[in-house]
Amino acid sequence: MSPESTGQNEHYLTVFRRGFRTWRGNRPFWAGLFTIMGGVPIAYFPYANMHLGNMTIAMSTTAGAGSLIIGILLITLGLTMWFHHIVRVFAGVAAILLALISIPVANIGGFLIGFVFALLGGALSVSWVPGEPARNEAALGGQIPAGMSPVPPQPQGGHSVDAFPGAAVPQQQTVGFDKASEAEGGRHRAG
Repeated sequence: MSPESTGQNEHYLTVFRRGFRTWRGNRPFWAGLFTIMGGVPIAYFPYANMHLGNMTIAMSTTAGAGSLIIGILLITLGLTMWFHHIVRVFAGVAAILLALISIPVANIGGFLIGFVFALLGGALSVSWVPGEPARNEAALGGQIPAGMSPVPPQPQGGHSVDAFPGAAVPQQQTVGFDKASEAEGGRHRAG
């Protein structure tokens, strides 16, 4: 590299892949994908025609409009999980309910394919929790937040805290015992 070089030029696909990985990590990506994949067969199968030679088999039923509505709502909920992940719990519960409703309404939930994907996507959305950023002591200015101890817990073997000079160790509270019950081995007397 020459001194005038500003750095290594990265391929645009590498930059896109890293950006997509960051975007995907900040939201319930797989939950949204499974929910969308569950909505597609539920909405598609009632309107699909299958051709076997010269014969056409139509799978349309009287519940075609209900299937279309359920499928579009599942796709919308999947996109909501991606772009408005704040409402992920609502979207997950709604996806689970729509998946259950699709069994009697939409050709056994899109021949169970859409049902399983929508149920899995809804469950993943309800259980997804955003990760906490890693704590950096340098960013905190060397201060330890309240409730956290700089000293790791000591083993019961009697090791001292002298390995950490100047560290404050919280004192354990002792529980007071009755001397009479302690002398008898801690047993209680009946009446």
